[in-house]
Amino acid sequence: MSERLIPSIPRRGRIKYLYKDRKMALIKRVLISLSDKTGAVEFAKGLSEFGVQFLSTGGTAKILREAGLKVMDVSEYTGFPEMLDGRVKTLHPKVHGGLLGLRANPEHVATMKKHGIEPIDMVVVNLYPFKETISKPGCTFEDAIENIDIGGPTMLRSAAKNFQSVTVVVDPADYKTVLDDMRKSNGEVTHKTNLKLAYKVFTTTSQYDKMISDYLSNKI
Repeated sequence: MSERLIPSIPRRGRIKYLYKDRKMALIKRVLISLSDKTGAVEFAKGLSEFGVQFLSTGGTAKILREAGLKVMDVSEYTGFPEMLDGRVKTLHPKVHGGLLGLRANPEHVATMKKHGIEPIDMVVVNLYPFKETISKPGCTFEDAIENIDIGGPTMLRSAAKNFQSVTVVVDPADYKTVLDDMRKSNGEVTHKTNLKLAYKVFTTTSQYDKMISDYLSNKI
């Protein structure tokens, strides 16, 4: 399996890291938290064939447990409760460190180990339905604001930035592609698939932010 050196990054310590051209790390830990739960149970059951650990929140955790899957609540994983009416659930170093940490960088690996941060290899997240909310008759400004997703886009962007090691799924239409990759590659997802999924994430979040910006511009 070929490896290629990425140029130095001009940050403290000037870190260098390697990534694999064709295969990703084995998927062992999946964080799944969904507003649109279409196909979620079937996808999770497919992932469970590979013995993955599931981390989840709220209604998603509930439907996965009802389907007979073992799930750890994100709050149990982080040791920090959900708070502020659900506004803070996943904004925690054990989540974002697990997504952003470079697997092939010894300093990152050592830091993660020191702080008890485990790698998270896949994120399955879609966003609060802002468009649907503001389209409802009688939608108040307060309702619209509460349906601006914060934790979802943050996890998606963290995972997409580290797409060399993390698979990020924002669209249920991609569940089959991911499972096909994993079944062909003993639980791994190809670099090509991960890059396409990362592109879809940044496209999705940019459109989501524009929708919010457009809505607010009409309130000024």
